[in-house]
Amino acid sequence: MSNDRLIIQGGKPLFGDVKISGAKNSVLPLISISLLFDKSFTLKNVPDLADTRLMIKLINALGIMTKFYDGTIDFHGEPQNIEAPKELVSKMRASILVLAPLLSKRHNALIPMPGGCEIGERPINYHIDALKQLGAETFLKNGFLRATLPQGRFTGNEIKFPKVSVGATECAIMAAALAIGKTKIYNAAKEPEIVDLGNCLNLAGANIKGLGTSIIEIEGVSNLNPVTYSVIPDRIEAGSFAIIAGITKGEINLLNSNPKDLKVFFEKLKKTNVNVEIYNNTVKVKGISEINAVNIHTEPHPGFPTDLQAQFMSLMCIANGKSIIEEKIFENRFMHVPELSKMKASIKIDGNKAIVNGLNQLKGASVKATDLRASMSLIAASLSANGESIVNDLSHLKRGYENFEEKLFNIGANIR
Repeated sequence: MSNDRLIIQGGKPLFGDVKISGAKNSVLPLISISLLFDKSFTLKNVPDLADTRLMIKLINALGIMTKFYDGTIDFHGEPQNIEAPKELVSKMRASILVLAPLLSKRHNALIPMPGGCEIGERPINYHIDALKQLGAETFLKNGFLRATLPQGRFTGNEIKFPKVSVGATECAIMAAALAIGKTKIYNAAKEPEIVDLGNCLNLAGANIKGLGTSIIEIEGVSNLNPVTYSVIPDRIEAGSFAIIAGITKGEINLLNSNPKDLKVFFEKLKKTNVNVEIYNNTVKVKGISEINAVNIHTEPHPGFPTDLQAQFMSLMCIANGKSIIEEKIFENRFMHVPELSKMKASIKIDGNKAIVNGLNQLKGASVKATDLRASMSLIAASLSANGESIVNDLSHLKRGYENFEEKLFNIGANIR
């Protein structure tokens, strides 16, 4: 199996069970809070991804000892170093998540500006502003962010985000957890991954209220108690495999999923004529021959997730009629469009809208994955296409989907 590319014979319906892994977008902030614990902390249902491994390396470089085995990470110790290594931070945007907990414990931090997927401007000014409002001082010089906490602890305050930001909300929660006094976050992100972070901190003794709403209130505590916590299922992986069931006209059972976190997505999928049956933590998705065109626009949770836009577009490529897909979160998130066009998809870009005219069938082609979710949209399209497709540059995919080839193989995909 080549690390670099996946060769897919398309046009075959896929059937079977897929066990959904722990959430990539939850596990990274949860690894970061290991810096806040005095002694130990254990995470379960951890997906084994390139990003997970990178985040563990970053935590190790800051002085935390870890043991990663069978979907579990044991964390021990406190941060010893205040500087995050550039070679790790440059590979992953989520590295900025260590800033608040590092400041909280060591009162100093030196973080290179982070890297990651090239899906548009994702500035960290909201993160920095939130930390300043809680008492931090920051200086940006030569591509490094130096931050200090002169008082020795964050001090509670009101934080009003001008725009909803998941990363900045996480940053503010991590800073406020051990702050002196009360913090109130307005226009907070409502994503399930935010709720997961707060639930874990609360289990360890933090006092966080309003999770999943736009106003989060946090009463700072002096320390966190050792806990064992299980990461929520990955809603984006569940949505991606639901699209694969629909686009290949197969039937897939999504096990260990949390369908409540994908309410709007499943409503839209049902409108396309794909059959969706929801049980407690299992979703049965069955594709049929006639797919209806459905318009979507992405928005913060509980709206349609931007991380499922590219995959949904692949499904619309074989729908009856015209659909309009509007991207309202990131301004550079249509990089999969030229690649889908190589498969004979009919898509026109108009600003932040993609107008898709559905066809009967896509044709196999050699395509290149440009970012994490785009790679999944190209794989879904290739599984449905007539003939052979080659999806090149799978490095992005390995950042966000655990045991992906194995899961595809188990539901009957013809891949190598």
